[in-house]
Amino acid sequence: MGEATVIILHPGADGEGPLTRLLAEARDRLVAHQARLFEHAGVHVVRIERGAREASFGERLVALAGGVPGGLIILGGGAVPRLSPADVRRLVAVAGGGGRRALTNNRYSSDVCAVSDAGALRDLSPLRGDNALPRWLAERAGFAVEELTGRERLALDLDAPLDLALVALLRRPPAGLGRLARERGLAVPRLEELRALAADPRRELLVFGRASSRTLAWLERHVACRVRFLAEERGLRTAAPGQRPPRATLGRLLADRGPAALADVVAELADGAVLDSRVLLADRLGADEHRWPAAEDRFASDLLRADGVADPWLRELTASAAAAAVPVLLGGHSLVGPGLPLLLRQDRGTVHSRGA
Repeated sequence: MGEATVIILHPGADGEGPLTRLLAEARDRLVAHQARLFEHAGVHVVRIERGAREASFGERLVALAGGVPGGLIILGGGAVPRLSPADVRRLVAVAGGGGRRALTNNRYSSDVCAVSDAGALRDLSPLRGDNALPRWLAERAGFAVEELTGRERLALDLDAPLDLALVALLRRPPAGLGRLARERGLAVPRLEELRALAADPRRELLVFGRASSRTLAWLERHVACRVRFLAEERGLRTAAPGQRPPRATLGRLLADRGPAALADVVAELADGAVLDSRVLLADRLGADEHRWPAAEDRFASDLLRADGVADPWLRELTASAAAAAVPVLLGGHSLVGPGLPLLLRQDRGTVHSRGA
């Protein structure tokens, strides 16, 4: 088998608030854990590239891959916390196996990708993000691209402290992440209420946001309650210039009635809700995250800590959710996608670490 190099792109904290620092610490622990997984699989060179990205992902990868012998495995800090030793061995085998092969968690939304020939990346287009790398490899560089098993399992990222709380629901979370959540008193709000709702065939759960048909299929198989499913604004981060601005059904209702009406709106539609609040922000402020409330505000909102939210609109929305008579949980893409199985039932497997 040929030589493989691992590069982990590990950006710094986006802000100075306590929840932002907590997320940065969780990502530090995850990156160290993943580096050990690759070292145990026989990789001798694991490079952790820290700091914010100044160039595009494509331009940065061209610079980082220059001079790398053999194959390359590229992943982001905070990505794929449920990566298993078996996944790692497959990635290493492809990166070191020669030919023109690639292996990723998702060919349309990549978070980790093994490339058998790093030299092929010298012609890489200035891609905005890592999501499009497998498609470029297949369509432009002639690589055979395969996917790891467990696409939904590997879609979960650490994008917010709430995601850490979701990962902590695993029986044995990776690399001390469960212990970190316990030490900081971090827990999923209204968890038991939502699980009781999901188990009751007489009740109905509203799921709103960037959820997929795979998520709906999982809900149909694993929850007893009725489900009201509103999948809206998938592809929000990859929208091209000139496309229709983000619009969402629930966002339009709140535009008319105000953010404090969230609890009443949910109660009119269902007996509880799991809501992608980033879609609500995009409906109100556009897809550019720089126009949204600060990350610290969003993180506090996810945990239903209205007192920690400075933005008035988001504070009202959060306070309404926290005080709702029915359980309402706010979050990002992970919450309404790969985090739902962890939210609505106890994990039954995937033990990958002794460091919980």
